[in-house]
Amino acid sequence: MPNPLPDLVDRSGIELLVNSFYDTVREDETLGFIFNEVAKVNWETHLPKMYSFWETVLFRSGGYKGNPLVAHAKLAPLTEIGKKQFDHWLQLFEETVDTHFAGENAGHIKRCAADMANVIHGKINGVQDPKFDPANLTPEQRARYAKYKSQHEQES
Repeated sequence: MPNPLPDLVDRSGIELLVNSFYDTVREDETLGFIFNEVAKVNWETHLPKMYSFWETVLFRSGGYKGNPLVAHAKLAPLTEIGKKQFDHWLQLFEETVDTHFAGENAGHIKRCAADMANVIHGKINGVQDPKFDPANLTPEQRARYAKYKSQHEQES
């Protein structure tokens, strides 16, 4: 049976996604205060910027101008924005996509969001490679990593 949800195919879909997502975020117990009280987001200017951001990510329209890393880094000294917050942000984003859309572009935007959440979290929290957590390695992987790291430190 075909999925009754449309795929993300244009700016109007991006606007629906962004508006729905931020409606949820503003009311969210974990994230709402970060946006509303810490960042004091001006929603009239932020939402159109996010439309352009996601349209650029998904359709390569080139309309977004800005630096999301800098915007998030400014918040790091003001509030907790660690892995828990980024993971929760991503969960809400993916749920919003899944509520409204299905298809190749819907899947792509979720993967892009996951990559961005990992990169931004890693950069502002000093995690060298957010996809790599040494705590999750097997003993064999730890041994290989230690050997690799030792070799590269000697080359530097």
